[in-house]
Amino acid sequence: MWNEKLVDVLLELGFEQNKCDHSMFVKTSKSVFIVLLVYVDDIVITGSCSTEISKIKSLLKSKFLIKDLGMLKYFLGIKVLKTKDGLCLSQRKYCLDVLAEFGLTRRKPVNRPIEPNHILTHLCEKDNQTLPDISVYQKLVGKLIYLSHTRPNIAYSVQYLSQYMHSPTNAHFKITLRLFRYLKASPRKGILFKKGIP
Repeated sequence: MWNEKLVDVLLELGFEQNKCDHSMFVKTSKSVFIVLLVYVDDIVITGSCSTEISKIKSLLKSKFLIKDLGMLKYFLGIKVLKTKDGLCLSQRKYCLDVLAEFGLTRRKPVNRPIEPNHILTHLCEKDNQTLPDISVYQKLVGKLIYLSHTRPNIAYSVQYLSQYMHSPTNAHFKITLRLFRYLKASPRKGILFKKGIP
Protein backbone atom coordinates (compact mmCIF):
# COMPACT_ATOMS: atom_id res chain seq x y z
CA MET A 1 0.00 0.00 0.00
CA TRP A 2 1.37 3.44 -0.95
CA ASN A 3 0.52 4.92 2.45
CA GLU A 4 2.78 2.43 4.25
CA LYS A 5 5.58 3.21 1.81
CA LEU A 6 5.05 6.96 2.38
CA VAL A 7 5.28 6.49 6.15
CA ASP A 8 8.53 4.52 5.73
CA VAL A 9 10.02 7.22 3.47
CA LEU A 10 9.03 10.02 5.87
CA LEU A 11 10.52 8.18 8.83
CA GLU A 12 13.74 7.69 6.81
CA LEU A 13 13.80 11.46 6.19
CA GLY A 14 13.76 12.11 9.93
CA PHE A 15 10.07 12.83 10.44
CA GLU A 16 8.24 11.60 13.52
CA GLN A 17 4.66 10.41 13.15
CA ASN A 18 2.31 12.15 15.57
CA LYS A 19 0.94 9.69 18.11
CA CYS A 20 -2.49 11.34 18.33
CA ASP A 21 -2.93 12.15 14.62
CA HIS A 22 -1.27 9.52 12.46
CA SER A 23 -1.66 11.69 9.35
CA MET A 24 0.69 14.34 10.76
CA PHE A 25 4.47 14.11 10.58
CA VAL A 26 6.91 16.54 12.23
CA LYS A 27 10.60 17.07 11.61
CA THR A 28 12.61 19.28 13.95
CA SER A 29 16.27 20.14 14.18
CA LYS A 30 18.25 23.08 15.61
CA SER A 31 16.73 25.76 13.36
CA VAL A 32 14.22 23.87 11.21
CA PHE A 33 10.62 22.93 11.95
CA ILE A 34 8.65 21.10 9.23
CA VAL A 35 5.09 19.76 9.44
CA LEU A 36 3.67 17.41 6.82
CA LEU A 37 -0.01 16.44 6.78
CA VAL A 38 -1.38 13.58 4.68
CA TYR A 39 -5.06 13.24 3.83
CA VAL A 40 -5.95 10.39 1.45
CA ASP A 41 -3.87 11.42 -1.59
CA ASP A 42 -3.19 15.04 -0.62
CA ILE A 43 -0.08 16.24 1.18
CA VAL A 44 0.32 19.63 2.84
CA ILE A 45 3.81 20.66 3.87
CA THR A 46 4.84 23.77 5.76
CA GLY A 47 7.66 24.88 7.96
CA SER A 48 10.26 27.41 8.94
CA CYS A 49 12.77 26.75 6.13
CA SER A 50 11.80 26.94 2.45
CA THR A 51 15.09 25.31 1.39
CA GLU A 52 14.38 22.25 3.55
CA ILE A 53 10.79 22.10 2.26
CA SER A 54 12.06 22.14 -1.35
CA LYS A 55 14.53 19.37 -0.51
CA ILE A 56 11.78 17.21 0.98
CA LYS A 57 9.52 17.82 -2.03
CA SER A 58 12.32 16.71 -4.38
CA LEU A 59 12.94 13.56 -2.35
CA LEU A 60 9.22 12.73 -2.36
CA LYS A 61 9.04 13.33 -6.15
CA SER A 62 11.89 10.86 -6.62
CA LYS A 63 9.95 8.15 -4.73
CA PHE A 64 6.34 8.89 -5.73
CA LEU A 65 4.38 10.29 -8.64
CA ILE A 66 3.32 13.60 -7.11
CA LYS A 67 2.31 17.00 -8.43
CA ASP A 68 3.21 20.22 -6.62
CA LEU A 69 0.15 22.49 -6.66
CA GLY A 70 2.05 25.43 -5.18
CA MET A 71 0.80 27.54 -2.31
CA LEU A 72 -2.10 26.03 -0.40
CA LYS A 73 -5.43 27.58 -1.39
CA TYR A 74 -8.08 25.03 -0.32
CA PHE A 75 -7.86 22.00 1.93
CA LEU A 76 -10.83 19.93 3.12
CA GLY A 77 -13.28 22.75 2.39
CA ILE A 78 -11.18 25.35 4.14
CA LYS A 79 -9.91 28.31 2.13
CA VAL A 80 -6.38 29.37 3.02
CA LEU A 81 -5.61 33.01 2.28
CA LYS A 82 -2.13 34.41 2.82
CA THR A 83 -2.20 38.06 3.88
CA LYS A 84 0.46 40.54 4.97
CA ASP A 85 -0.60 39.84 8.58
CA GLY A 86 -0.51 36.03 8.41
CA LEU A 87 -2.83 33.21 7.30
CA CYS A 88 -6.60 33.47 7.25
CA LEU A 89 -8.69 30.30 7.22
CA SER A 90 -12.30 30.57 6.05
CA GLN A 91 -15.11 28.16 5.21
CA ARG A 92 -17.26 30.63 3.26
CA LYS A 93 -18.08 28.26 0.40
CA TYR A 94 -18.80 25.37 2.76
CA CYS A 95 -21.05 27.59 4.90
CA LEU A 96 -23.02 28.83 1.88
CA ASP A 97 -23.31 25.26 0.53
CA VAL A 98 -24.75 24.05 3.86
CA LEU A 99 -27.23 26.95 3.97
CA ALA A 100 -28.38 26.04 0.44
CA GLU A 101 -28.45 22.28 1.14
CA PHE A 102 -30.85 22.71 4.05
CA GLY A 103 -32.94 25.49 2.48
CA LEU A 104 -31.72 28.17 4.89
CA THR A 105 -30.59 30.82 2.38
CA ARG A 106 -33.84 32.80 2.68
CA ARG A 107 -33.76 32.94 6.47
CA LYS A 108 -33.23 36.37 8.00
CA PRO A 109 -29.70 36.79 9.42
CA VAL A 110 -29.12 37.58 13.11
CA ASN A 111 -26.22 39.38 14.82
CA ARG A 112 -25.59 36.92 17.67
CA PRO A 113 -25.40 33.12 17.81
CA ILE A 114 -27.60 33.08 20.94
CA GLU A 115 -29.88 35.83 22.18
CA PRO A 116 -28.26 38.03 24.87
CA ASN A 117 -28.99 37.05 28.48
CA HIS A 118 -30.65 33.91 27.17
CA ILE A 119 -30.68 30.90 29.44
CA LEU A 120 -30.70 27.87 27.19
CA THR A 121 -32.08 25.50 29.79
CA HIS A 122 -35.19 27.69 30.28
CA LEU A 123 -35.95 27.63 26.55
CA CYS A 124 -35.40 23.88 26.41
CA GLU A 125 -37.73 23.33 29.37
CA LYS A 126 -40.52 25.32 27.66
CA ASP A 127 -40.23 23.64 24.23
CA ASN A 128 -39.17 20.15 25.26
CA GLN A 129 -41.00 18.02 22.71
CA THR A 130 -38.56 15.49 21.24
CA LEU A 131 -38.00 15.74 17.49
CA PRO A 132 -39.73 12.92 15.61
CA ASP A 133 -36.80 12.60 13.15
CA ILE A 134 -33.42 13.46 14.66
CA SER A 135 -31.37 12.84 11.50
CA VAL A 136 -31.66 16.42 10.18
CA TYR A 137 -30.64 17.80 13.58
CA GLN A 138 -27.66 15.44 13.68
CA LYS A 139 -26.56 16.47 10.18
CA LEU A 140 -26.88 20.17 10.97
CA VAL A 141 -24.93 19.89 14.21
CA GLY A 142 -22.28 17.81 12.44
CA LYS A 143 -21.88 20.61 9.88
CA LEU A 144 -21.67 23.15 12.71
CA ILE A 145 -18.93 21.13 14.40
CA TYR A 146 -16.89 21.30 11.19
CA LEU A 147 -17.61 25.03 10.76
CA SER A 148 -16.45 25.72 14.32
CA HIS A 149 -12.87 24.92 13.23
CA THR A 150 -12.67 28.37 11.64
CA ARG A 151 -15.40 30.04 13.69
CA PRO A 152 -14.44 29.75 17.38
CA ASN A 153 -17.19 32.25 18.19
CA ILE A 154 -19.78 29.48 17.73
CA ALA A 155 -17.88 26.83 19.72
CA TYR A 156 -19.91 27.23 22.93
CA SER A 157 -23.26 26.95 21.14
CA VAL A 158 -22.09 24.00 19.06
CA GLN A 159 -20.72 22.21 22.12
CA TYR A 160 -24.04 22.73 23.88
CA LEU A 161 -26.08 21.46 20.91
CA SER A 162 -23.84 18.45 20.34
CA GLN A 163 -24.71 17.13 23.81
CA TYR A 164 -28.24 16.43 22.53
CA MET A 165 -27.40 14.51 19.34
CA HIS A 166 -29.45 11.49 20.43
CA SER A 167 -32.42 13.24 22.04
CA PRO A 168 -32.87 16.76 20.62
CA THR A 169 -36.00 18.76 21.30
CA ASN A 170 -37.75 21.43 19.25
CA ALA A 171 -35.86 24.03 21.30
CA HIS A 172 -32.49 22.54 20.33
CA PHE A 173 -33.54 22.55 16.70
CA LYS A 174 -34.57 26.23 16.93
CA ILE A 175 -31.20 27.12 18.48
CA THR A 176 -29.46 25.25 15.66
CA LEU A 177 -31.41 27.18 13.03
CA ARG A 178 -30.60 30.47 14.80
CA LEU A 179 -26.92 29.56 14.69
CA PHE A 180 -27.12 29.11 10.92
CA ARG A 181 -28.92 32.45 10.64
CA TYR A 182 -25.97 33.95 12.53
CA LEU A 183 -23.51 32.32 10.12
CA LYS A 184 -25.56 33.61 7.17
CA ALA A 185 -24.90 37.18 8.36
CA SER A 186 -21.14 36.74 7.86
CA PRO A 187 -20.26 33.54 5.98
CA ARG A 188 -16.81 34.76 4.97
CA LYS A 189 -15.55 35.31 8.51
CA GLY A 190 -12.73 33.04 9.52
CA ILE A 191 -9.76 32.79 11.80
CA LEU A 192 -6.50 34.71 11.37
CA PHE A 193 -3.17 33.25 12.46
CA LYS A 194 -0.90 36.27 12.82
CA LYS A 195 2.77 36.14 11.94
CA GLY A 196 5.14 35.95 14.85
CA ILE A 197 2.50 35.15 17.46
CA PRO A 198 2.96 31.69 19.03
